Amino acid sequence: MQINKGFPVEWMSELKRKNDLVSIASNYLQLTEKGRRFWACCPFHNEKTPSFSINNEDGIYYCFGCKESGDVIKFIEKMESVEFLDAIKILAERAGMEVPELENGDKRKQNMQLKERVLLALDYAYKHYMENLYNKDAKVAQDYIKTRKFTRRELEDFKIGYSKDWTDIVDYLKGKGFSENELLEAGICGKKNNRVFDVLAGRLVFPIFNSFNECIGFSARILEKNPEMAKYKNTAETMVFQKGRIVFGINLLKAQKQQQLLDKIILVEGQMDVIAMHRSGFKSTVACMGTALTKDHVKELKRFNNNIYLCFDNDEAGTKATLRAIEMFRDEDVNLKIVNLTGGKDPDEVLNNVGSESLQKMIENAVPYMDFLIDYYKHKFNPDDAEQKGKFVKAILTEIKKLGRETLFEPYLEKVRDLTKIPLDVLRRDINLQSTAQAKPLFEKQAVTPTEKGDEKAVKFVLASLLHKRDCANKNIDYKKLLSGYENYLTIIEQNMPLSAIYDFEGASEDELLMDIVNFNFATFEKDEEKYFNECLWKIAEQKLKKLQSELNEQFKNCEDLTERGELAKKLGKLAMEIKNRSLEEFNGRR
Repeated sequence: MQINKGFPVEWMSELKRKNDLVSIASNYLQLTEKGRRFWACCPFHNEKTPSFSINNEDGIYYCFGCKESGDVIKFIEKMESVEFLDAIKILAERAGMEVPELENGDKRKQNMQLKERVLLALDYAYKHYMENLYNKDAKVAQDYIKTRKFTRRELEDFKIGYSKDWTDIVDYLKGKGFSENELLEAGICGKKNNRVFDVLAGRLVFPIFNSFNECIGFSARILEKNPEMAKYKNTAETMVFQKGRIVFGINLLKAQKQQQLLDKIILVEGQMDVIAMHRSGFKSTVACMGTALTKDHVKELKRFNNNIYLCFDNDEAGTKATLRAIEMFRDEDVNLKIVNLTGGKDPDEVLNNVGSESLQKMIENAVPYMDFLIDYYKHKFNPDDAEQKGKFVKAILTEIKKLGRETLFEPYLEKVRDLTKIPLDVLRRDINLQSTAQAKPLFEKQAVTPTEKGDEKAVKFVLASLLHKRDCANKNIDYKKLLSGYENYLTIIEQNMPLSAIYDFEGASEDELLMDIVNFNFATFEKDEEKYFNECLWKIAEQKLKKLQSELNEQFKNCEDLTERGELAKKLGKLAMEIKNRSLEEFNGRR
């Protein structure tokens, strides 16, 4: 693990000192001080009782519910949905500090500089497209806007613009000092026959913003019918724009959250639907960027709110998209509901045909995703037909099984019983049989014996005690010998750094054991902490001594030299006494 991610240690320490975690977090959360910690409801998962804890002395946070943890930089990364370097820039600006040049990596520095140029080019571009929309030669775009009933407010909120021809934006941005390579890297332009051109020429342009309100790309709609051109076109994926991660309208969603007006997220299929929904007062509506929902989309949405309403098109493609989305959300701790659209194919059409009040009722009547699945399979397989009933039951029991916990099965098993007239005990038996019949995974985690589990727990407690400098930690032990295999953690402990500095290591947040010892809760051990620490030491030592004993026994059995056998016998005798007396002499660090 490489420390500091390219920044000087002293500079990183000062950055964190000038941005104490409680001050930063209080801009996003309602904090309550209890004892030596500050508490809040976790912003990273849905909860009613606060389990998000901030240790301001060490500059770290930890959620006892979802296990999220980090320092002030990680907190900004999560809350602002930005990368590490962007979080650094936000905090540095807040503290009035200049960001130093990165150590160990000209390539990384070049990428940072290029990213800044790309974002600047995109910023200039969307503002120029907006200006174009109001020019005399933009009549085709202005006429389209009238037919779609866009208001001036919507044009401003969504920064809608117009690309009038193949060269206008190229000439404009070159005049601002951007190179052809920077225009290509930004995705605004393409190159053919050695000529650079605007890839969005002749289209109505919708800038795409990240949650930090930076323009990162564009989506554009054709205005004049042309069978050779796609109706919608997105700029190419770039270093700042990846469709599988971007949510259209996320910047406006964030604004809703900051105003504490966000009670749910409505997810639709296209940006036109987003604009129509916002026009009708449904301000928490967003869409994916013309691609199937991904896990990255799910994580981004979940960060803002746990109440997700899928409002996809009322057609076969929309149903398939809903089924795929359910799979993406299934393992997440979200309240997922499905809106049944009537009176139109998509939200825009529904609003035009039946109005916002009717759509509001459809949203209020949205059903939990399992109810949607039961209804979907009921129409796919008729449970009143003897032959189809078995297919229906098999399909829906598979879905119920994915809920994971038997306590969640019962309400849906009862619904299946009511539809099929199959007794509950039969359905319960079938769902249990189904789980045992599932194929084994290709790679199975090796089974861990209770003893090994105990040793893992002991190792965790010893490492945590050393890291947190607990009084119970025995200073006379050679821990590198006792805890061979854990050298990386012992090296970190030996560096005697602030706990928040541990998050500066590459990959630290993904190291489960490291996060466990950084955020270890000693509260349950305070009365017998020293006794428990010594028990943990012995548990680890005993396993190592018995392993050594087994190895020496094997050598003794195979040894034919009488002198060597005598030496081995002495060692075995000494080992037997140490095990009997629970001696840690073998691991004494003060010999």
